[in-house]
Amino acid sequence: MNIKLVDLNLQYQNIKNEIDAAVHGVLDSGQFILGPDVTALEKEAAQYLNVNYAIGVASGTDALHLALLACGICSGDEVITTPFTFIATCEAITYCGAVPVFVDIDPKTFNINPVKVEEKISKKTKAIIPIHMYGQAAEMEPILEIAKKFQLKVVEDVAQAFGGEYKNKKLGTFGDAGCTSFFPSKNLGAYGDGGMVFTNDEKIADKVKILRVHGSKEKYFHDLIGFNSRLDTLQAAIVRVKLKYIDQWNNMRIEHAEQRYNKLLSNCNVVTPYTEHYNKHVYHLYTILINNREGCRKFLNNRGISSAIHYPIPIHLQKSFEYLGFSAEDFPVSSEISQKTLSLPMFPELKEKEITYVIKTVKEFLEST
Repeated sequence: MNIKLVDLNLQYQNIKNEIDAAVHGVLDSGQFILGPDVTALEKEAAQYLNVNYAIGVASGTDALHLALLACGICSGDEVITTPFTFIATCEAITYCGAVPVFVDIDPKTFNINPVKVEEKISKKTKAIIPIHMYGQAAEMEPILEIAKKFQLKVVEDVAQAFGGEYKNKKLGTFGDAGCTSFFPSKNLGAYGDGGMVFTNDEKIADKVKILRVHGSKEKYFHDLIGFNSRLDTLQAAIVRVKLKYIDQWNNMRIEHAEQRYNKLLSNCNVVTPYTEHYNKHVYHLYTILINNREGCRKFLNNRGISSAIHYPIPIHLQKSFEYLGFSAEDFPVSSEISQKTLSLPMFPELKEKEITYVIKTVKEFLEST
């Protein structure tokens, strides 16, 4: 049996007629840049999240970058986030000329630990980026309280958690802005790069709209030095089709994780994902903690099971950020967790027999060591 980490082709086959019709509709229209499907997707995504504005951009990284700029982040500012994330979060901070200031993670949820945030705030601190890691919400209430106390902007990184909830409210709607990625493997993915910024703030929305088209509000009149960061019409048309299924797909992920993986792995020598009772964890990734991770990966691979490590080196130990001068001991939880994470196959169309085979193989490995 061969089991992929994510099977995008299987999903495509299930909605092939709708996707093909959407793509041909764009081709027939001849409108490929910020066409009507982009406008329609922005409206539909805003309605789904119950926010005033959604602005399509070229990638999730651009969404973070432009949202930070629209929030006024500039050279010399400090932005608080976690080192346990994909590098794009911190790249976006540095693109603004700002400095990432790291706060260690909660050892159970892998999200930023709000208890440790306030001690990292300085006169240069201007924003906080909570990341909803693997599909589970960060602790937004205390983060928002701290932001209000110190007059900081909050930009949510929702790249791994579109459709997820914190206390019955959709993620990406708590802060000054929320940002997501439409990278193909995401819960709501395109067939190429794409991203979106969500906000209830008209000024932030207007600035992102200007920044994404070379700093122009009116064609050939440039008020700002902007960027070429437009969501392709083809990708918007594809995401429009998929948006109709996002709740169904997320619920399938939850069932795979909580009714199968978690239960069948409960008595094994691994740590399964922890979920706060008030969160809707949408399991972009199903990530366990396991000793001898490399041995397990090799064992799974030899039996046709794909796996991945998210993420092997936290940002504070990456060569690109060594100028910040951190060591593993500075953020011990992130450093330790990064040595044990292992992501197992997770996608809506995953079959029960496939999950059973994955778990059987993991158990065989544990029994052999």
